[in-house]
Amino acid sequence: MNYCSTRDKNIAVSAASAIVQGISAEGGLFVPTKLPSITLEEIEAMSRLDYVGRACRVLGGFLTDFTDAEIRACVEGAYGQRFDTPAIAPLSRLNDDTYLLELWHGPTCAFKDMALQLLPRLMTTSAKKIGEQREIVILVATSGDTGKAALEGFRDVPGTKMAVFYPENGVSPMQKLQMRTQEGENVWVCGINGNFDDAQNGVKAIFTDHELANRLTAQGVMLSSANSINWGRLVPQIVYYVSAYCDLLATEEIALGDKIDIVVPTGNFGNILAAYYAKQMGLPIGRLVCASNRNDVLTQFLTTGVYDRNRPFFATQSPSMDILISSNLERLLWHLSDGDCELVKGLMAQLAQTGRYQVPEELMAKIRELFWAGSCDDDQTGKTIHRVFESYSYLLDTHTAVAVDVAEQYRAVSGGAKRVIASTANPYKFSRSVLQAVNAAAAEAAADEFATVDATNRVTGEPVPAPLAGLREKEVRFSNICEKQEMLSAFAGGLGIRL
Repeated sequence: MNYCSTRDKNIAVSAASAIVQGISAEGGLFVPTKLPSITLEEIEAMSRLDYVGRACRVLGGFLTDFTDAEIRACVEGAYGQRFDTPAIAPLSRLNDDTYLLELWHGPTCAFKDMALQLLPRLMTTSAKKIGEQREIVILVATSGDTGKAALEGFRDVPGTKMAVFYPENGVSPMQKLQMRTQEGENVWVCGINGNFDDAQNGVKAIFTDHELANRLTAQGVMLSSANSINWGRLVPQIVYYVSAYCDLLATEEIALGDKIDIVVPTGNFGNILAAYYAKQMGLPIGRLVCASNRNDVLTQFLTTGVYDRNRPFFATQSPSMDILISSNLERLLWHLSDGDCELVKGLMAQLAQTGRYQVPEELMAKIRELFWAGSCDDDQTGKTIHRVFESYSYLLDTHTAVAVDVAEQYRAVSGGAKRVIASTANPYKFSRSVLQAVNAAAAEAAADEFATVDATNRVTGEPVPAPLAGLREKEVRFSNICEKQEMLSAFAGGLGIRL
């Protein structure tokens, strides 16, 4: 299988090359030129496998230049002792027709671990396969969870360095502490005075600076990404939707061939795009439900066909979704336009120049057939956390609560199909907002982040994950902050790169 760029169909690279490069030289994203298929018979067979076995089967269809042994070695290395459950991504039943797909049992307690424990292994294997001798510098912009998961995944991986930019005032205290205390000799972290879109734009500018790329090559260095613009970050996410269906089948919650709806809280569109890929491969998925917070640019686009980032930016209780430029939407537009690179390139140019574009009605009709979208503000997010805890003794984080609320909005207009909701983070990553929703008095009495964690534990009985509890004793290693226009010089100085 080859991969081309969303902006140049004449580019054709292997999976290994796409993973190592991260982003195409002209700024497009790598996409598979065709999708592998899975039959109902294969799904039934996978329902008898563990998560590793399912991952090997799904990844094998996309990584055709990898041997079966290479894929299995990567998968077994990723989903081993660092997850706190053998199920890796277990389903929790909320009620008769709603299930939570818990994607936060890895070392950083967020769904990004599902891909970022695997990506370093895919990256190093890919580099060897294509004969890449340069040191790989992984550069990431994060709205909170990707940064820590990438730092942890690439920590002390030979032949790599890792740099992360995050919005200084746009992540939760726990997310910030996770990144600033990160261990490893090859990592570097910096906050920026700006929002996530500023960080993402700055990173993209560095990636598409051809003069910089030439200077880095002269120093034996190449850039790559661990954001979901990298195909190696996105493809592991397909696996857990297939696995969730297999689990429902194995426990006889559904019959083979029954359709389920998938509900995903998303800002950058990567997590729900992975569900789209699973559906296109043949997984029986009905509607893909996109859940936004108050920054509802995706909800507006999926309902009107107009993408407009010229709008107020809100810092919300679900900060990992505080995004106005959804990078992975570019891949969807490419697929649904039958690979029309000129259309995609034109739309992305409009976005860069005016902050806005509108897709043709023919394309919009395809989008409406696949997707439903809704949004949930902070007030409703808190009410959802409170109600779900009172009704089911289940503690949601702020992002999953957005998805639960939007799932209920969709059920009110669609009927009763079973639905799987992507639960993207452990609630302790956003403990103050969660505690405020469950017991406002206890939240107001808590003096700092760890007092809030302790109070949440007392009030709810929910255990504190060991990786988060252990942060109390860790030393802050990174306290750098820069202006958004200074990202290149900060990046170079932090990693010892000559400009």
